[in-house]
Amino acid sequence: MVGNVFDLVIVGMGSAGVTAAEFAARLDLDVAVVERAKVGGDCLWTGCVPSKALLASARTAHAMRTADRFGIEPVEPTIDLARVWRRVRAVQAEIAATDDNPQRFRDLGVEVVIGDARVTAPEEVTVSTADGGERALPTRFVLLCTGSRPHVPDIPGLPRGATWTNESFFHIDAPPAAMAVVGGGPMGTEMAQALQRLGVQVTLFQRAHTLLPREDEGLASRLAGILQRDGVTVHCSADVRRVTSHGAAHTVHATVGHDGRDVEVDVGGVLVAAGRVPNVDHLGLDELGITVGPEGIEVDEAGRTNVRTVYAVGDVTRGHDLTNAAGYEAVVAVRDMFFPGRGAADGTVPRCVFTEPEFARVGLTVPEAEARFGENVDAWRLELDRNDRARTDGTTDGGVVLVTAKGRVVGAHVLAPHAGEMVHELAVAVHQQLRLDDLADVVHAYPTIAGAIGQLATEAAYEKAHRLRWLMKKRPTR
Repeated sequence: MVGNVFDLVIVGMGSAGVTAAEFAARLDLDVAVVERAKVGGDCLWTGCVPSKALLASARTAHAMRTADRFGIEPVEPTIDLARVWRRVRAVQAEIAATDDNPQRFRDLGVEVVIGDARVTAPEEVTVSTADGGERALPTRFVLLCTGSRPHVPDIPGLPRGATWTNESFFHIDAPPAAMAVVGGGPMGTEMAQALQRLGVQVTLFQRAHTLLPREDEGLASRLAGILQRDGVTVHCSADVRRVTSHGAAHTVHATVGHDGRDVEVDVGGVLVAAGRVPNVDHLGLDELGITVGPEGIEVDEAGRTNVRTVYAVGDVTRGHDLTNAAGYEAVVAVRDMFFPGRGAADGTVPRCVFTEPEFARVGLTVPEAEARFGENVDAWRLELDRNDRARTDGTTDGGVVLVTAKGRVVGAHVLAPHAGEMVHELAVAVHQQLRLDDLADVVHAYPTIAGAIGQLATEAAYEKAHRLRWLMKKRPTR
């Protein structure tokens, strides 16, 4: 530290904080990070990593159960849920011991401080340590990366000890034989399918009229059908009114649909996946006059708050609520603090729901594009049953939707195996404002699922050529 003043103090060591700390350290800045629990944040301990590890086990069980689709004798897998949960924790421990090890950051020159932080001045963070003491960290800049926590709706009777969120669900020994999932967003949808495939009877309650209401509605409806074929009972337009308990047994009471029919489901537990709340409490923001809205800390395009020296990125802001976005926003913020000019994070952030098939998206939906561009919007669709790789792999239930405005790609939606890998080509198209002709000019490997993007772009080019056929050279007359 120069004059006992840090260049940067980072509060929170989740995805955004980890990225910011490493980037700033490699710039030879004097950096301190404050973490109240464990390095890695929601992504490692309660979000992306454990959920994807669970999905991997579920995918294997489903492949065994449905092997007859490929001419192989199917077998009902013997599933040891406690062993599956132990594997989830082993994957977390491996990552925690390597990439997210606090010592790795100390070796980079970052000072790691454990405790609860609050911003006590525009250029100071004060940490309450575990021993009851306090430590002031003077700094040129502050970066808040405190993330978010699960929103638990006010449902009367939610059973203590049998109601979980993502913060507690991966710490149990094993789930019960029957569960209700409240919420049909990314986590609720992923966990409903995974649990069902692992032998848990799942009923999914979604308040909106469709699963994943922020995504393409047609593809979301297709995904709901896939979950139902897996055995999940899906109730959309559902309002969970209360839960009654009888010893270790619980009954979920809900009103479903426009006709208000009552549904009662007996379960062993409830997983709540009903959105997130930004972690803005006890940070001292009100005292500094930092503006906080209902969706989190309000920041500009570089992550700066209305207090010049204080920045915020990731889930604690009105951002994308995505791990990949949080890391990117952290880099933009650090760059804006210490380099000339003004940084800016744009909206080209792909997202993926890791069901099977995966559901990936970048850019605008059709309604969003129409609201922005009016009548100059087209939607181009290709069903996966027209893709040869999907046919060979028996994964034809899905599709690709490309959204163009004035001929340029402004949105893309993919329901397909490995859609999360496919979406990056489409993210480049949205970011660079490419035309479908530009995608058609890329010769895709054959046979691949990603080739569906080339198929769709080529068909659009064929349609354009058909409209311009009057320009064709005429056959010479003899």
